[in-house]
Amino acid sequence: MSTQPQTGQGNAQTITTHPVLGVVGVLLGAMISTCQGRLLSVGLADLRGAMHLGFDEASWMGTAFNAAMMFIGPFSVYLGGLLGPRRVLLSAAVMFTVLMLVLPLVHGLTPVLIMLVLAGLTAGTFYPLTLSFVLRSLPMRYILLGIAMYAIDIVFTTDASTALEAFYMDHFSWRWIFWNGALLTPLMIALLHYGMPHQPLPEADPGKPRVNWRGFLYASLGAALIYIALDQGQRLNWFHSGTIVACFVSGAFLAGAAAVRHFVLPNPLINFQFLWRRNTLLLSLVLVSFRFVMLATVVSIPNFLGSIQGYLPLQTGRVLLWVGLPQFLLGLGAMALMRWVDPRLLLGAGFGLVGLACVMNAQLTSVWSGSSFVMTQVVMAVGLPLAFNAMVGSLILELINTGALKRPIDTLTFAGYFQTVRLMGGELGATMMGRFLSVREQFHSNILGLGVNSGSSITVHRLLALRAGILSQSAGTATARAGVLLAAEVKKQALTLAVADSFALIACCCVVCLVAVSAMAKVPVPYRKVIAADAKAA
Repeated sequence: MSTQPQTGQGNAQTITTHPVLGVVGVLLGAMISTCQGRLLSVGLADLRGAMHLGFDEASWMGTAFNAAMMFIGPFSVYLGGLLGPRRVLLSAAVMFTVLMLVLPLVHGLTPVLIMLVLAGLTAGTFYPLTLSFVLRSLPMRYILLGIAMYAIDIVFTTDASTALEAFYMDHFSWRWIFWNGALLTPLMIALLHYGMPHQPLPEADPGKPRVNWRGFLYASLGAALIYIALDQGQRLNWFHSGTIVACFVSGAFLAGAAAVRHFVLPNPLINFQFLWRRNTLLLSLVLVSFRFVMLATVVSIPNFLGSIQGYLPLQTGRVLLWVGLPQFLLGLGAMALMRWVDPRLLLGAGFGLVGLACVMNAQLTSVWSGSSFVMTQVVMAVGLPLAFNAMVGSLILELINTGALKRPIDTLTFAGYFQTVRLMGGELGATMMGRFLSVREQFHSNILGLGVNSGSSITVHRLLALRAGILSQSAGTATARAGVLLAAEVKKQALTLAVADSFALIACCCVVCLVAVSAMAKVPVPYRKVIAADAKAA
């Protein structure tokens, strides 16, 4: 394969003649990382049964994998700057493949958790190093296509994972929850090998502060501990648990220590001043909000269909595919629009449509089924790619206008920061939604229970009707069973109302996003000028 030298910042680097292969490889890596996390979440019940684990034991599986990904997010900035993205990604991909192949053959909770931590550490490097490589490898005239493929990668994988896990369970076995990653990663390795450039190791500069790993370690450990506390908080009853208190306190202390160390002994691989920009901070809020908004398809709809209507994962997956499958066409359409339309307008339109869909879903009742969500899913299928593509496009436009693409350290800082925001924001949103659903279900159950009075004529008539329906099958216990069925009806209605409230909450979050978008400043150079300048230079 022929190469041509190109001078980088401080070092000469060799650029391959096939950077597109590298771009496809890192995009595939981001998809594998996202998909593996979702498969563990969706398939937790199946894994629990197959591995003979209790509910509390199995709950640590997803926590172990995702907390390790959170740890490696900030630390990948250090590794990428020290060793280069190619070395880090290839090494991590090989180890991830081996771990995913061996994991289904391991017995016992402790060995499984150790291997999941190692798998999270390797897969966690895929995401933050993806965006920086895509931005530095693709010509500006193709950058919008790269953004579209990146957005399609993430949104489609998130919505399609439920159907994929159900397909594996129906046609193969639970082991494919792990082997899915092992099947795809070798292709990623081949693409990275032939598509990513070889870079020499950076040389020490006596005039600059020395690169150190301690600050990264403190920040990574702090973020991982806070993530564990958020993920396990609801199950362990929050601050009534010593484990949760210890994780929160230790995580906050380590994060503070990392910040103090950075300002006392600046690290040349991080430029936090670059992040203190108006649009960057507002887009951080938008990213956290977007992760919360996606819970409409990740939590609210599956929760309703599974708990209320008794849908199997495969049936729920078919409903969610109404959002996932259109991403390919709509994502490319959103990319084309960004060339001529201000991304802020697309962001507003996207969140507006998602908010409209959630307002429509907030009217749901216990008689709704999967087909009842078709119209709102279609609206959401248009809104989500508009919002996500425009959000990523706005982030990239910030990088372009600040000249950060010519400064590898700023690009790595940017990618590591938004990887941390993405994971922490997603966990904050999921934790908040889980708590919200629990509290609202209890509230509605209490309110509905006030109306179910043993002396009320409506209650008596309802009990008599239920008793008459089951009298022929169990004459001796018909009255008791009628009471149980009535309690189940109250619980069903309470959960339905709680899910409806969750859609209303997501709609409010969309309004917050619209306010944040309206406060964003207009960038000096839009995409059409960036692309025109690149075409003229070529």
